[in-house]
Amino acid sequence: MDDPKRSTEELILEAAQAVFLEKGLAGARMQEIADRAGINKALLHYYFRSKDKLFEMIVSQAIGTILPRMLAVLDTDLDLFEKIRRLVNEYIAFVSRNSFMPLFIVNEVNRNPQFFFKSLVQQERPHLDTFRRQVDEAVAQGRIRPVSSAQLLMNLMSMVIFPFLGKPVFQVALGLSAEEFQLEMERRRTEVAEFIIRAIRV
Repeated sequence: MDDPKRSTEELILEAAQAVFLEKGLAGARMQEIADRAGINKALLHYYFRSKDKLFEMIVSQAIGTILPRMLAVLDTDLDLFEKIRRLVNEYIAFVSRNSFMPLFIVNEVNRNPQFFFKSLVQQERPHLDTFRRQVDEAVAQGRIRPVSSAQLLMNLMSMVIFPFLGKPVFQVALGLSAEEFQLEMERRRTEVAEFIIRAIRV
């Protein structure tokens, strides 16, 4: 038996994601999205009334895919060092399979910070409070060097996000093929965490 065909909504979201990545929100056109999805523009507007609504749906899906994974790690009773290892591993593993994610998030933060705040920061804040307390306790116990949870998290996320945003630059500057770049990202799944841990461990 043949596999069932993908739904019209799935075709639209796939086409829209490709167009937004190529053209950005401002340059994307609903007609081009409809053409890529193989439907007429009227049907596209039936599913999504505006380009902004369509873009919001794609960003929400992207955030909704990775956010629960990250929150699940933050919610565990894992040791701080193991939690750092898990956070790095989960993020890099996911983004390696969904390379559009960092670009979408950066674009969305700049275009519509209020939407990003409502969809991500408000949900994550209680989990970040847990992480903050864990870091403060580790400092107080003398397990790690004095460091604020904010600086630790910013260092961690910068080291896992930027290589994906700068992928074309790194490939040209380092002479890496797509496959070689992917191998380097696989190495970062362990190397970033260990670098961070060495920097803060007493």
